[in-house]
Amino acid sequence: MSVSQVLEAAVSASRLLAQVPQETIAQLLQQLAKSVEEQAEAILQANAEDLARMPADNPKYDRLLLSPERIAAIAADIRNVATLPSPLGQVIEERTLANGLHLQKVRVPLGVVGIIYESRPNVTLDVTALCLRSGNVAVLKGGSDASSTNEAIVKIIHQTLQIFGIPPAAVTLLPPTRQATEELLTAIGKVDVLIPRGSQSLIDYVRQHARIPVIETGAGIVHTYIDQSADIEKAAKIVYNAKTRRVSVCNALDCLVVHQDVLPRLPVIASPLSQKNVIIFADKPSFEALHGHYPAQLLQPAEPHHFGTEFLDYKMSIKTVASLQEALAHIATYSSRHSEAIVAEDANVIEQFLNHVDAAAVYANASTAFTDGAQFGMGAEIGISTQKLHARGPMALPELTSYKWKVWGNGHTRP
Repeated sequence: MSVSQVLEAAVSASRLLAQVPQETIAQLLQQLAKSVEEQAEAILQANAEDLARMPADNPKYDRLLLSPERIAAIAADIRNVATLPSPLGQVIEERTLANGLHLQKVRVPLGVVGIIYESRPNVTLDVTALCLRSGNVAVLKGGSDASSTNEAIVKIIHQTLQIFGIPPAAVTLLPPTRQATEELLTAIGKVDVLIPRGSQSLIDYVRQHARIPVIETGAGIVHTYIDQSADIEKAAKIVYNAKTRRVSVCNALDCLVVHQDVLPRLPVIASPLSQKNVIIFADKPSFEALHGHYPAQLLQPAEPHHFGTEFLDYKMSIKTVASLQEALAHIATYSSRHSEAIVAEDANVIEQFLNHVDAAAVYANASTAFTDGAQFGMGAEIGISTQKLHARGPMALPELTSYKWKVWGNGHTRP
């Protein structure tokens, strides 16, 4: 079938999916999680084919990599989604007007949700689980880097859909071609919303060329500010976790902002990073504070382009500031409005930071690694929205719905 025909089938599947009881969907997702675990070896073999085509030092390599542990975690997320209540039919608002008309504002599916993403095969299953649980058809457009893995996963998804009598078009994987991308971007009347997940260049391309509604899940240029009131031991743990837990994800730390009074203790904060060979691009004051206390081969002077960069690697910049206001100004200049954090013990400083930093998730004394749907108790996420319309932050089941008004009358006519 052509891409156009595939999308038409997705529209038809959307109407059928709306009639499937959510109890059935919950059972389907439990079966899908089981099937993914049972067929993990087939997924890993396909993943090995994709990995063989990518240099191991490519920042996308870790995003592409699957392991038995990661597959088990993905299956657990699917089960979590299965146990969460579906938002469909939830009454958001209800009232009776003075004229007797009774109104309900009720959650309904978005319809056909398109996802365009790079090198992240876990997205294939996360999106499937969330879309089905919220009554949406998923149209998946993965990158060529993960084509073998995505095909193996979607084969398992289709097997599971058929067990429950749901058409395979409810979860559609488009070819990893540029033509498929262009047709998805212009699928007016066939795709209700498009969500890009990947690099800033991918997001920019989608925003510039899409003719259908787009929800941006932006790149993460992430800062952590160490205030003069910070607990240094706490700061060291938070910085290490935010930077090194998994460098290829969008909530990983990119720029450490430190109050000048903290500079004498900066080696204590930075030292653990050397265990992971983190390269630090330090401004002049922080460079001087770290010189002789951090491995020379890992310490470099910062250049202007090191600020406002999403490294997706074992690299980090450091900016020294003289005040909270200067820290806020630096973050405002370079932030992608994804996740930002402060380490401080001064409650007033924390409150100012949380109130004035413009980001989807703002942390006090915690690692930005928590910006994740599963960590927020959402089971999984379809992306981290950095925009302000419709959804912001981790997008899960409620964010995959719209609403409609139900109106009851008794022969009412308008004068």
